[in-house]
Amino acid sequence: MRRSDRAQDLEFSLALMDRCTHGVVAFRTGDTPYCIPLSLARRDRSLYFHCARQGRKTELLRADPRVCVTFVGEDSPAFLSPASYTTYFQSVVATGTAHEVTEEAEKIEGLRLICEKMLPDHMGEPFERAISRSLGATAVWRIDLEDIQGKAKLH
Repeated sequence: MRRSDRAQDLEFSLALMDRCTHGVVAFRTGDTPYCIPLSLARRDRSLYFHCARQGRKTELLRADPRVCVTFVGEDSPAFLSPASYTTYFQSVVATGTAHEVTEEAEKIEGLRLICEKMLPDHMGEPFERAISRSLGATAVWRIDLEDIQGKAKLH
C-alpha cells in the first residue's frame, strides 16, 4: 500500500466487510479479468457466497480458486476549494482461496449467514422452506482469506 497513513487495522476491515451488502470478486481467467459483485457473508476469516452449480464462476473457480475481493464502504467526492478536490473513502481488498462447500451442514450454515445478513427479519420458517426447496440446486462457496488490507481517507 503506497499510502501507509491510510491503512486501517483488521477490526476496521472486518467491520466494513460485515456492513457491505456485496463485494466485487475478481477471478483469474488466464486472459481477461472477470469481476462480479456477489452477496457475501463473513464468519471469522472466511466469506460465503452462493451461486448456480454450473456456470462461468464455477468453471473459473475449479480451474484456479485464487480470488481477490473488494469492498467499498464509502465513496464521497468532495470539493474543498477552487483548486482542490478529494474523495473520502473506506475500502478493503482481500485475497484468498475459494473452496466449494460440499458438506450439507456447512452449506446450510453459509446460506444462513448470507440470509441473516441480507434479510434478518425473514429467517425462521421461510428460511427452512427455502433450504428444503433449493439446497440441492444451490452451490455454496467459502473463500478462506489470506490477506486483508483496509484503507480509508476519513472526513
